[in-house]
Amino acid sequence: MNGGRSDDDLEELRRKKLEQLQEQAESGGGGQGQANAEAQEAAQQQAEAKRQAVLRQYLTDDARKRLNTVKMSKQQFGEQVEQQIVALAQSGRIQGKIDDQKMQQLLKELKPEKKSFDIQRR
Repeated sequence: MNGGRSDDDLEELRRKKLEQLQEQAESGGGGQGQANAEAQEAAQQQAEAKRQAVLRQYLTDDARKRLNTVKMSKQQFGEQVEQQIVALAQSGRIQGKIDDQKMQQLLKELKPEKKSFDIQRR
């Protein structure tokens, strides 16, 4: 199974769909409100595709699996970690790929502090 090839094909299909939606928006296909909604949805899909491409580029398979597992259990925290990784990648602060061990360390650093309450009875 050639995973890189299918990712490139998927990216190409998304790009073509985005172009098609933009052409419809420019030609006024379906009314202004619908065109704006479609263009906004297309922009969101394009942003998501870019984010996934960055994650594929900078994370090993094991690290991506761990991140997906975190997202399944704690979606908001997982998305926050994804945004952090994308920001680090865009600023050029990631050298090489993030492996599973680095991902565990990153998750520990970004995990919100647990508040513990010590209840003492008198």
